[in-house]
Amino acid sequence: MTVLPDYLKHGLEVVFVGLNPSLKSAETGHYYAGPGNQFWPFLSEAGFTNRQLRPDEDHEVLRFGVGLTDFVKRATRGVNDLKRSEFEVDLVRAKITKVRPRFVCFNGKSGFQATVGPCDYGLQAQEWSTTRLYVAPSTSGALPMTRTDKLAHFHALKELVDASASDSFRR
Repeated sequence: MTVLPDYLKHGLEVVFVGLNPSLKSAETGHYYAGPGNQFWPFLSEAGFTNRQLRPDEDHEVLRFGVGLTDFVKRATRGVNDLKRSEFEVDLVRAKITKVRPRFVCFNGKSGFQATVGPCDYGLQAQEWSTTRLYVAPSTSGALPMTRTDKLAHFHALKELVDASASDSFRR
């Protein structure tokens, strides 16, 4: 099984941090490759990309100011197959601090709750250095939430990203 690479560079608008790759993603070597995962449609529908990328085009996100990484690089069937000790919080935080994106979006509450603490969806009070933290519902088809409700969080994040582009909040 393939370990997915990080897609990170300095000055990104947003980095999406997943919990860990699905078995399908590890098999294909690409982020969010599961047939029920809505990440790629949401990314384009919210305006982060100008077209819907396919999982095998995941490396293209950098051109759009978007980055990708995971807390755990080991692929599993689901979150219950992970041990808390596997979460590479300090490593992910160091990567984020180094590349300094405007925002980090946690794809699902699980990663944020296991590494930072309790949360609701949306913009968080905490920051990592100068990076704002946002928690969106998991794009996995396994989350029992409507597509409309999930997508609304991607739109809300995009509005924050766009508003911050004219801001000088980056300290």
